Amino acid sequence: MSTEAPTSMETETVASKTKLESNTLPPKPKFEPLKAHEMSDGRIQFRKVSVPPHRYSPLKKYWMDIYTPIYEQMKVDIRMNLKARKKCADFVQAFMLGFDVPDAIALLRLDELYVESFEIKDVKTLRGEHLSRAIGRLSGKGGKTKFAIENATKTRIVIADTKIHILGSFANIKIARDSLCNLILGSPAGKVYSKLRQVTARLAERF
Repeated sequence: MSTEAPTSMETETVASKTKLESNTLPPKPKFEPLKAHEMSDGRIQFRKVSVPPHRYSPLKKYWMDIYTPIYEQMKVDIRMNLKARKKCADFVQAFMLGFDVPDAIALLRLDELYVESFEIKDVKTLRGEHLSRAIGRLSGKGGKTKFAIENATKTRIVIADTKIHILGSFANIKIARDSLCNLILGSPAGKVYSKLRQVTARLAERF
């Protein structure tokens, strides 16, 4: 057995080999994707959404238009309880609020879309004719005012009695809501249009 000390080259080789072995990590484990029932510990998850009486007939009419994209794209089962008039899954709740089918389906495809709801009384307490006039200002003649706000802010607006629902991106919902609130507070439509054009112009320049 040799008692000679290892040369410097041998020492560097051993050190490099030891360092390489210490830096070598084990391969990453490969896991199969979880199935839906495994993500919920085997429990079936569901949600019930009440159907307002005035949306029951449209729901039956457009049922397949609603069911098909939800089942095919989201892989979510959905069914209608004809006795209790409730439906499962929360993806079509926008339809229940009064939005058209394409608008409701857009919530499935775009992550940045939201729905915000509020009532006229949340902005100002109005009764009788004052309330009726406020609702009239929100819609305008033939829905002209509502359409103008929708087109300028790229949103969809539903005015259901004293409740207002807005579908759109976070920033655009805020612009539309401010315009609607100004109308409720009594601002003339012309003044609201003017301010709306200024805000949307600044928003367009920013993006």
